[in-house]
Amino acid sequence: MSADRPEPGQGPVALALRVLLLLAYPVLSHVASLRNEGLWAAAALAGLVLLCLLEPLARLRPWAWAVLLASCALLWWLGGSVWAWMLLLAPPVVFPLLVAWGFARSLLPGQIPLITRIVRALYARAGMPVTVPLERYTRRLSGAWAVVLLVLALINLVLAMSAVPDGLLAAFGIQPWWPVTHEQWSWCANIADWGLIGGFFALEYAVRSQLFPQRPYRNAWDFMRQMGQLGPAFWRDLLR
Repeated sequence: MSADRPEPGQGPVALALRVLLLLAYPVLSHVASLRNEGLWAAAALAGLVLLCLLEPLARLRPWAWAVLLASCALLWWLGGSVWAWMLLLAPPVVFPLLVAWGFARSLLPGQIPLITRIVRALYARAGMPVTVPLERYTRRLSGAWAVVLLVLALINLVLAMSAVPDGLLAAFGIQPWWPVTHEQWSWCANIADWGLIGGFFALEYAVRSQLFPQRPYRNAWDFMRQMGQLGPAFWRDLLR
């Protein structure tokens, strides 16, 4: 394959599609909660399935296409029942928990913290050394992200248990102590979550800029752009 031609499922088009699908999920999920319609919930969940299968689909893997078609058929069938909406309760709990575990696991003995690996890669591309204080900071920051995402997952779990009439407790005939409506759940799980994550990122970036003014990126946008330039191989290795 040509060096300037991205592999299937990679490159700027694939990245843009991933970002679009990631942003579409909370919007579709919020609409499903406001309208209380299962088909909107099914569409939101189908987008998540497509996001997870994007690379093998681009590589024309038969199993990936079979999984996508089976998932869409199942979600369409579930769209006429409360189960489609109930499935929306899972991603705001499961995904932050998985990412939190990734951060926490990288703090174990013999491992390199996730953010330390990212910072080392960015500084290496610019030919800049990573100082000992910066190494300490990135380790603590990896731990902070693990805690923030774990707390977020727990909050979303409590909300999922408290949702009425189709929350986890209500499904077993248990009246939640502090019931929340579909709409209230969605404002927290689909909107406020992103605000909290974005706020924590902005606050941390401001603190980092003051503590470490010598850095290989000019601003937050340049920081995100350079992270994207690290390449798919780096990110695949990071997430293993």
